[in-house]
Amino acid sequence: MARPDHPLLARAPHAGRPALPVLGEMALALGRAHEFCGVARRLLALAVAAARPGPVLWIVPAWMPERLNGEGVTEWIDPARLIVVHPVRGEDILWCMEEGLRAGAVPLVVAELPEPPPLTPVRRLHLAAETGTEASGTAPLGLILSAGEGGAAGIESRWRLDPAHDGPQAMRWRLARLRDRSAPPAEWRLTAARGRDTRYALQPAGARQAA
Repeated sequence: MARPDHPLLARAPHAGRPALPVLGEMALALGRAHEFCGVARRLLALAVAAARPGPVLWIVPAWMPERLNGEGVTEWIDPARLIVVHPVRGEDILWCMEEGLRAGAVPLVVAELPEPPPLTPVRRLHLAAETGTEASGTAPLGLILSAGEGGAAGIESRWRLDPAHDGPQAMRWRLARLRDRSAPPAEWRLTAARGRDTRYALQPAGARQAA
């Protein structure tokens, strides 16, 4: 059993850990597990995939009716990058995620969960990501997608994305950093400008919207 003072399990911020820039001020510590919640959590995970080159292991329980929309995926990444796994048993979801991180063969592992996991499985994910880093030389990133407010214990950070659209031509979302070991809670407005290529911009929640 790992000691309580193991550096990977400490509550202190991981200030020296490299981070992946995602959107504007949003960045995720590499070699760790993070949680995304909210209605648009899958879109946020695709934004991370767009910022993280390489294959993406995406784990979805076989009984979940929701599936990724191919047209929506292509706005962010080439669908050929996706390796989709459908575990039949609930206990296999986090097992697949842990093994994916431990192998270090893919830089990003995403798992859609029916409910937030407790502390011990999340600690195992952090340790698996560290093992994967040592095995491959590249720090893998783990994303837990939880419904509602989330609530996974021991995660590195928790983010929420919800739609705040103002008509079909005014695509907007509310992005909130609910928890982070190295940054305070914050909120932003994510907007999409439609055109030949969709462009996304992140602004602080209190910033004035351009006319």
